[in-house]
Amino acid sequence: MQDRWVRLQEEEFSVQEEVERVLKVSRRIGGVVCFIGAVRDFSEGREVTKLEFEHYSGMAEEELERIRQEAKQKFGATEISVVHRYGSLEPGDTIVLVVAGAEHREQAFGACRYVIDELKKRVPIWKKEHTPEGEVWVQEHP
Repeated sequence: MQDRWVRLQEEEFSVQEEVERVLKVSRRIGGVVCFIGAVRDFSEGREVTKLEFEHYSGMAEEELERIRQEAKQKFGATEISVVHRYGSLEPGDTIVLVVAGAEHREQAFGACRYVIDELKKRVPIWKKEHTPEGEVWVQEHP
């Protein structure tokens, strides 16, 4: 099991293991919220056969850690785990996991939402969609 709270990796992650890790931090955690992002087979009106993720190693982890710390402070979360995959992924594969644990659900929901929204805006991770018409780098952060 990983000991870091922010990870970028090629391999699949275990949602259960990450939830258990967060829960072990404190018995005061009363709410855990998870966000799981997955590869869709359709985007922007076209079929997607595969996604490729690239990242700026080192910088991506640093920015994710900053976001994690901001979310903990801003929402009073006890602990947050963030895992993002890179490499080639197929429709149905998981991409990203955010697990936020806090004393109360409002804190956990707020922290989880903040992390995924800021990740999309700030972290140097790039996505290429493979479609029957060709490859497309996704420019916008939804």
